[in-house]
Amino acid sequence: MDDLGAVDILLVEDSDADAEMTTRALRRRGLVNKLVRVRDGVEALEFVFREGPWSTRSSAQPKLVLLDLKMPRLGGIDVLRHLKSNQRTQSLPVVMLTSSAEEQDIAESYLLGVNSYLVKPVAFPAFVELVGHLGMYWAVMNRLPA
Repeated sequence: MDDLGAVDILLVEDSDADAEMTTRALRRRGLVNKLVRVRDGVEALEFVFREGPWSTRSSAQPKLVLLDLKMPRLGGIDVLRHLKSNQRTQSLPVVMLTSSAEEQDIAESYLLGVNSYLVKPVAFPAFVELVGHLGMYWAVMNRLPA
């Protein structure tokens, strides 16, 4: 992990199947060359704050965090809370990409500062379209502060 350069997208997803579908959808848009996947919230925070196995990675933050809600060890809400409450990471764009359409999850995510909340479509073509559009917008078109 020492030679990891800048990362455009940090994918935080515990499901191998969902991670593969997301990666395939982003690949169709040419957006996977700078993607890193972690499997839970603990790994996500280690990555962002350059701790543990990620301590020697580049200090550049990802342009986008795609965050699942329900994960082992530390869930998406807790990761979002940490990211948005820390001055170094509060402007980091976070998109909740989850299967939960529960109003409580949506409301809490927005109260904590999520930039967007998207429910994963069940049909693969719709999933590919959704992820492709969000990847293009957040990783390519969106501008972040220096």
